[in-house]
Amino acid sequence: MDRIGIDAFHFDLEDTKSRLAEFIEQEKNFVFVAQDNENGELIGFVTVYEGFALYAEGAFGTMAELYVRPSYRSQGIGNMLIQALKDFGDERGWKRLEVTTPPLPQFDATLAFYEREGFEISGGRKLKRVL
Repeated sequence: MDRIGIDAFHFDLEDTKSRLAEFIEQEKNFVFVAQDNENGELIGFVTVYEGFALYAEGAFGTMAELYVRPSYRSQGIGNMLIQALKDFGDERGWKRLEVTTPPLPQFDATLAFYEREGFEISGGRKLKRVL
């Protein structure tokens, strides 16, 4: 939201913490974290959820969030988090990982990062409808 200057969704920290705890407990989301070995600070995380589709030939993972603190970027942290997901997906028998980035200039570096990590543009557009 900071990058595009639009409140794309509502964010409440306490609600988010509660929701994440529920997602983890019910295995709706799987979370991998990166921690600074020197000071124990959490420096990044990635969340993924499992889906099933005919087009994907079965089970697959969708990355919901990937974040690395700005001062730790370009140090391989994102790569390590994605590698953890790939290993996890292999264990679960996933055929693929998917991720969506907004088609906006503010996310060109994000798109380039995912392409360096081996992701390919597969077409389509992400749409939503609030219920």
